[in-house]
Amino acid sequence: MTTWLITGCSSGLGRAFALEILKNGDNVVVTSRNADDIQGIVENYPDTALGLSLNVTDKEQIANAVSQAEAKFGSIDVLINNAGYGYRAAVEEAEEDEIRTLFNTNFFGTVHMIQAVLPGMRKRKFGTIMNVSSIAGRFAMPGSGYYAASKFAIEGMSDALRREVAPLGIRVVLIEPGAFRTDFAGRSLTGSKKEFSDYDETVGQRRKKNDRTDGTQPGDPQKAAQTIIKVAKGSKIPFRLLLGTDAINAIRAELDRQHTELEDWKEISVSTDYK
Repeated sequence: MTTWLITGCSSGLGRAFALEILKNGDNVVVTSRNADDIQGIVENYPDTALGLSLNVTDKEQIANAVSQAEAKFGSIDVLINNAGYGYRAAVEEAEEDEIRTLFNTNFFGTVHMIQAVLPGMRKRKFGTIMNVSSIAGRFAMPGSGYYAASKFAIEGMSDALRREVAPLGIRVVLIEPGAFRTDFAGRSLTGSKKEFSDYDETVGQRRKKNDRTDGTQPGDPQKAAQTIIKVAKGSKIPFRLLLGTDAINAIRAELDRQHTELEDWKEISVSTDYK
C-alpha cells in the first residue's frame, strides 16, 4: 500500500487526486489550510485517510504534518505539491507584497514541502515527488507574468532536483495541466488592485472580472487523478507530464516557435565563439 501526501485538497485537482487515490485503496495524508474543507473526505476513509490542517507557508506546520504522516503510516512514498493559486496582473501593475505572497505559496511552499519529506525518502532510498506546475511553466501569457514566473521557478528547481536525487532512488515529476474544470478560474484566481487602461488590449480580457472560462474548461479532474495514479505506480515515468489536449497543442506550438527562433538567429548566436 502506497502512502501519499497531497497539499491543497480543499478543491480542484488536489481534491480529485485525494478522492481517486483513496478509492484506489492507498493511504492519503489529505491537507488543506482549513481542515473543515476536507472533513468529508477523511470521514469516508477513516482507516486510510489522515486529514491535517496545513498552510504551506508555515514551516512548523509542514514539519508537524510530515511527522504525523510518518507516525501514522510509517512513510511518505509520494508527495504531490498541489497547493497554489493563480494571479493576474500586468507586470507594471503588481504590488510587491502580492508578488511575495504568490511566491511564498506557489514556489517556497513547494520547496519547503520537498525539504521536509526528502530525509525520509533518502533514508529509504525510495520515493516520488510530483510538483504541480502548469503549461504556464513553459510560456507566459499577458497578465500571467508573475504566476508563470512562480511556475518557471518550480520547473527549474525540479529539473535540478531530479538529477540530484535520481541516484538515491527518488523520482521527480512535473505535472503540467492545461485548463481543467476546477475552481482555478473562480475562487483560486486573484488579481492586482491596480489596473492601467493602457493594458486593456493585452491583459484586459484575461483579468478575473472578464474571464469567462470557469466551468467550461476541457479537462476532467477525475481522469487527471486516474492518470497520476497510473504514472506514479509505473516503473518508467516522464519528467514532464502534460495533461490535456489543450496542453499538448499549446506546448507543441511553443516549442515550434522556439525552434524557429533558434534557427533564425543561429548565425548571430554562433558568431560569439572564439575563432
